[in-house]
Amino acid sequence: MHRKLLFNRSPNPTKPSTHILTQCLRRYHHSPRPPANQTAVAYVIIFNSRAHDSSSICYFIRIEVVMAIIRRRKQPEGESQQHPDPKPDEDDDKEEKALKISGKKNKSKNYSCFDNCCWFIGCVCSVWWLLLFLYNAMPASFPQFVTEAISGPFPDPPGVKCLKEGLKVRHPVVFVPGIVTGGLELWEGHQCMDGLFRKRLWGGTFGEVYKRPSCWVQHMSLDNKTGMDPPGIRVRSVNGLVAADYFAPGYFVWAVLIANLARVGYEEKNMYMAAYDWRLSFQNTEVRDQTLSRIKSNIELMVATNGGKKAVIIPHSMGVIYFLHFMKWVEAPAPMGGGGGPDWCAKHIKAVMNIGGPFLGVPKAVAGLFSAEAKDIATARALAPGVLDSDLFQIQTLQHIMRMSRTWDSTMSMIPKGGDTIWGGLDWSPEEGYSPSKRKHGKNDTESSTQNESASEECEATYANYGRIISFGRDVADAPSSEIERIEFRGAVKGNNVANNTCRDVWTEYHDMGFGGIKAVAEYKVYTAGDIVDMLEFVAPKMMERGSAHFSYGIAENLDDPKYTHYKYWSNPLETKLPNAPDMEIYSMYGVGIPTERAYVYKLTPAAECYIPFRIDTSAKDKSEDGCLKDGVYTVDGDETVPALSAGFMCAKGWRGKTRFNPSGIKTYVREYDHNPPSNILEGRGTQSGAHVDIMGNFQLIEDVIRVAAGATGEELGGDQVYTGIFEWSEKISLKL
Repeated sequence: MHRKLLFNRSPNPTKPSTHILTQCLRRYHHSPRPPANQTAVAYVIIFNSRAHDSSSICYFIRIEVVMAIIRRRKQPEGESQQHPDPKPDEDDDKEEKALKISGKKNKSKNYSCFDNCCWFIGCVCSVWWLLLFLYNAMPASFPQFVTEAISGPFPDPPGVKCLKEGLKVRHPVVFVPGIVTGGLELWEGHQCMDGLFRKRLWGGTFGEVYKRPSCWVQHMSLDNKTGMDPPGIRVRSVNGLVAADYFAPGYFVWAVLIANLARVGYEEKNMYMAAYDWRLSFQNTEVRDQTLSRIKSNIELMVATNGGKKAVIIPHSMGVIYFLHFMKWVEAPAPMGGGGGPDWCAKHIKAVMNIGGPFLGVPKAVAGLFSAEAKDIATARALAPGVLDSDLFQIQTLQHIMRMSRTWDSTMSMIPKGGDTIWGGLDWSPEEGYSPSKRKHGKNDTESSTQNESASEECEATYANYGRIISFGRDVADAPSSEIERIEFRGAVKGNNVANNTCRDVWTEYHDMGFGGIKAVAEYKVYTAGDIVDMLEFVAPKMMERGSAHFSYGIAENLDDPKYTHYKYWSNPLETKLPNAPDMEIYSMYGVGIPTERAYVYKLTPAAECYIPFRIDTSAKDKSEDGCLKDGVYTVDGDETVPALSAGFMCAKGWRGKTRFNPSGIKTYVREYDHNPPSNILEGRGTQSGAHVDIMGNFQLIEDVIRVAAGATGEELGGDQVYTGIFEWSEKISLKL
């Protein structure tokens, strides 16, 4: 308990009282202090000065106060008892200052949020550099040694295995990378990019993303009207095998396949990376960079310098439909085409081994164009609400991603094709009844695949209407079609949005659409594949105006119609014919066994400035872990990006045998690779992965590629290899062949 000093002011303040006050303070200051945890003594000093009495009296009243616990600072050991101050006339401020100083020393320092962030970043960086040092210091064989000690010896890499069997270089190989996996470098830019000539803006370390994010977005975007370079900016694709061997340090794309081909004798003279600017529409890669002409010339050169051996083409992801466009371009007459003649493919191509090809598009592209998100981003939004929508470092993250990606015309090439005929309608879909937990491994034939899929049961928690690619609300996604009241959005008045004048830096076209248009989109409630294109034309007319000039999404009634000679139809397998090359082979090779996005449950976003009005409703999910709906996304079998239906249908049915899409009867094969994740972290991304990019390191797939490059045929590989119900799903699709 503190000692308390009370002053009773004199009724006559004119009387001098300094001397008496000094005496009182001395006696107060030198009074004995009670030891800790004992009875405390409180002294009340009463100073009373009276007008009729020249003397002053100090009254000390001793008050005994019992306290339970008194916190007092311990004195240092060996310190003698306190003695009276030999100079009692000094100011008492010295003691107060000493107490303040000692109090500050005892107080723990309070760290601000900024300090904690700095400490956290410093710790992360320190740990990272330590691990990096240890990784570089350890022997190269150490990770393999530890892994083999845990899980047994590694099998021989495919290149080593094939070399032991005596396989050698035979056919030249051409790689066609997909979207986002190829590197892009700066050739001309604005002042904010000074000093970065021919430095990678895409791929590599992505250092410029966090150093100068606004400038990076500006240079990675294309002109919104032309779909070409903005004024004063030139970003071009990296050339050579290094263009797409690694996407980022340590994250391989083509590197493992290239290394295994090199083991059997391949080198750059018989391997070629057909790199291109994946942001552009396919025809514009020729208009701006003459990429298609360079691919044609390089294939001709490789065939000529390898004894006339035809080339094996290996496209991946979007590169699959890019090369489909190339095969029509190269045979079409100039100036629209390459002028190679109707037999060019027959003379120069042995096989096209398509890996993870989105032949019929991917629903994931719809979510990206509609709300700049997919399952992963939607989940991140739910875990950290507002972060991706906030003005983080003066960048509204998702808004800028949407603004940038909507200038990339190539993204529109992957909008689902074929409408309701392929993807299903309000009440049906080819994959209906699919259950993620019930799929069983099949054998390498069609019959066993059908039996396995027939054994697959419906989702335990819900009946999934996969044909409803976008539903506004979980109740709408599950409701019978007869109970859904839809208000037509086509032709609706869009209205005005006040954000249009304040958000031009994060322009997304939603600001031009207005609140009335946003409401109209939501009131239509359900969108099938047949509605998707119209919906995107409504919400993003400028983007789709460019896209409709380069891509088409329908089904041709008569492929002999002269209109199908236009390049906009060449990347749609349902609106074009394969080349006249009966000896050529086409493979559809893709991973399965991973839940892949197929349909979405959406909701409206509360109105705010510079916002994206629609988002995936992550609260929509099945109660059962085995359900088809998780975090607002319905999933089916696929490679995590491309559903098996899109990757496999054309080779399973559309091109199988002689059809109107395959008049020369090119042989087609479906090769599925069941996903088997790595058993421990030391295995990295695994050697049996079926994921969309990781499959490029799948040993079985690499072995198949090497064997075909060495001269094997599809029959020698074993024909079809399927684990899903792709043949049964294909039979449900009523398509005139």
